[in-house]
Amino acid sequence: MKDQPLDGAVALVTGAGSGIGAATARRLAREGVAVALLARRRDRLQHVASDIAKLGGRAVAVEADITEPERAEDAVQEALDRLGRLDILVNSSGIMLLNSALHTTIEEWDRMISLNVKALMHVTHAAVPHLIYAASTSPRQVADLVNVGSTAGRVARPGSSVYSLTKSGLNAFTESLRQELLSERVRVSVVEPGVVDTEMVSHLDEVTLDAAPGRTAGTEALRADDVADAICYVVTRDRRVAVNEMLVRAGDQTW
Repeated sequence: MKDQPLDGAVALVTGAGSGIGAATARRLAREGVAVALLARRRDRLQHVASDIAKLGGRAVAVEADITEPERAEDAVQEALDRLGRLDILVNSSGIMLLNSALHTTIEEWDRMISLNVKALMHVTHAAVPHLIYAASTSPRQVADLVNVGSTAGRVARPGSSVYSLTKSGLNAFTESLRQELLSERVRVSVVEPGVVDTEMVSHLDEVTLDAAPGRTAGTEALRADDVADAICYVVTRDRRVAVNEMLVRAGDQTW
């Protein structure tokens, strides 16, 4: 790999076993970043790590259920022990379960809150002190925390009540952190994708899947790599630039 602005930096990417998280890990590796891959399925993490090794990069697999605060803290510490520092955190893990309040279960709502909100909070809480340290000691003199949101955090639609709740809450959480960490030179950003072709839809039941084409008819979905490119753009800016919010819709998406 040729010299890049991020050479020598270390990133922790949650949800790195597939989709946007995996694409982001690969993209950062091409920029010279060593990446800690965090998710629950080691076999998927090992596959992504192998891809990165073929690029000439470095990645380590960190298997953990970050909905448990102790496991999230342990996962961040494992990434530090194995890679030495933490310059970038990308919170990409999440789940989308769409259904009406009449037909859903409270367990589905709890699953989304656990992964989309609690897991993000657990990892962020554990990582922030290390990001602050990195900002004060790295050649870049800045660190980055990027949360992956959704257009659902801006526009609520039928069947997405709790998913939209988690993503709109993520936006507020991100903005508050941004203000808190300004003086520490930790940039806090949210990247909000629209319709993306990932396996998140595999969690939807048959009734919801049948309705999905009507919601996205005629829309060419984004690819995970498109969102990864946006995240990479955010974290490769000079320290004088903070891209705090980026909305990335599919080209013909109307909402």
